[in-house]
Amino acid sequence: MTLASSPSASISSSGIRSTTPRSSTPSGFGPLLARVKDAGLLRRSQIFYLSLLTTLVLALGGAIAGFVLLGDSWFQLLIAGALGVIFTQFAFLGHEASHRQVFTSGKANDRLGRALASGVVGLSYSWWMNKHTRHHGNPNVIGKDPDLDVDTVSFVDTDAAEARGLRALITRHQAKLFFPLLAFEGVNLHVKSFGHAFGRGKVDNRKLEIILLVARMAIVVSAVFLVLPLGMAFAFLGVQLAVFGAYMGLSFAPNHIGMTMFSLDAKPDFLRKQVLSSRNIRGGLPMTFLMGGLNHQVEHHLFPSMARPQLAKARRMVREACAREGIAYTETTLAEAYRVVLRYMNTVGRSAPRVFECPIVLDYGRL
Repeated sequence: MTLASSPSASISSSGIRSTTPRSSTPSGFGPLLARVKDAGLLRRSQIFYLSLLTTLVLALGGAIAGFVLLGDSWFQLLIAGALGVIFTQFAFLGHEASHRQVFTSGKANDRLGRALASGVVGLSYSWWMNKHTRHHGNPNVIGKDPDLDVDTVSFVDTDAAEARGLRALITRHQAKLFFPLLAFEGVNLHVKSFGHAFGRGKVDNRKLEIILLVARMAIVVSAVFLVLPLGMAFAFLGVQLAVFGAYMGLSFAPNHIGMTMFSLDAKPDFLRKQVLSSRNIRGGLPMTFLMGGLNHQVEHHLFPSMARPQLAKARRMVREACAREGIAYTETTLAEAYRVVLRYMNTVGRSAPRVFECPIVLDYGRL
């Protein structure tokens, strides 16, 4: 991770070398965009998305059928895990609809995105759009990217240093706790979605959003508790939410954590800002399906409306443009990405104050 803020290299408070991505030359994004357009890579892939949506609907129907047929059985936890995976795949598709990747019509994309996010997955489409749009405009920009905001863990050392009490303890050990905490991300996403829908802030189509969220929650919860005994019902929901949260977290975590961070006064051009803050994951088509296209994070950030099947095709053009501009293009394995993420989280976590430790012992340790 580098923190870009000034024309010269420096050492950030995290102890990580900082460089600047500022450039006095014009961005090479214009010629790159022209090449991508000429190659037809910004055309929609409606057949692909129709096939994917049909597959997911059939998978969801199969899981529901299995749930009904199994009845009072602990094998239901397998169905719960499957639902966690299926809901995550629906979330990926909703994410793509929010980026206008499915249809040429913005309204059609919004209708699909809201139906999938709020009606199927149980997440607030309005909340997601607000947060994710701001993220795309300022990826890894401290103070502007909402994905860097404190949320149990800290992504910026100054936030870690301000942690107190239990949060300080968690932050101090956030690298060790990072993966276990992802199991609770599903609950966190649902809580934030309901908080946004029922909150005082602006919510697009608030009534529809509330109807979809409440109806979806009522159907899922009532079905589980009507079919299963009390203890098994809680276990079912726990497994489903844990798998959903972990899958979502494991898919989004490698995208930007540990990549270049920008301070508010940094003025990189569009190409540098999007590429330096993003990381691609190798793995071909299986990885693209597993991560819902998020493995091509660099291309996705440069061309948010590009359909999933076109991202790999744009990769060569983007790499060539980055080579011409002298911009580091980061692509690695999933395992290596997680190692970098954990290393970065550990570095930030060390900025948190120590808690529940004797000051005399700490002084002795320093001596």
